[in-house]
Amino acid sequence: MAKLHSKKKGKSGSNPPKKEGVPEWMEISEGEVEETIRKLAREGVPPAKIGLILRDQYGVPLVERALGMSMLEFLEKENLLPKFPEDLLSLIKKAVGMRNHLKQNNPDTHNKVKLIHVESKIHRLSKYYRKTKRIPAGWKYDPETAALLIK
Repeated sequence: MAKLHSKKKGKSGSNPPKKEGVPEWMEISEGEVEETIRKLAREGVPPAKIGLILRDQYGVPLVERALGMSMLEFLEKENLLPKFPEDLLSLIKKAVGMRNHLKQNNPDTHNKVKLIHVESKIHRLSKYYRKTKRIPAGWKYDPETAALLIK
């Protein structure tokens, strides 16, 4: 989705290691990884940041290889999954900031266009999450209530 409203060609990503199972150099056990994820999720840390913390501070290369399931599957099993996905919330946060900017700087036409692009992404992403039942079926993006959602 990042390429849709820009003239850029995208970014090539790296491929994860092809080996299966836990690497022999990983010093933390599966139980410690689970406990760390639970602790961080209860503190309100988003799943992507949990993965970064595990990688940087604990030396866990991939949570999926350490646990045998993805981070979101584990959080869903433990009932610690956030109510709204973090990519949707970050887009909503960006749209709210852009709307606040436009209240003070109404002639900013570039920001108006980019706000339309961001809200388009929000609508497409929310449609996907409604289909996959990650958000409530009747939820719709509303700019007035969006500011309350991110607080």
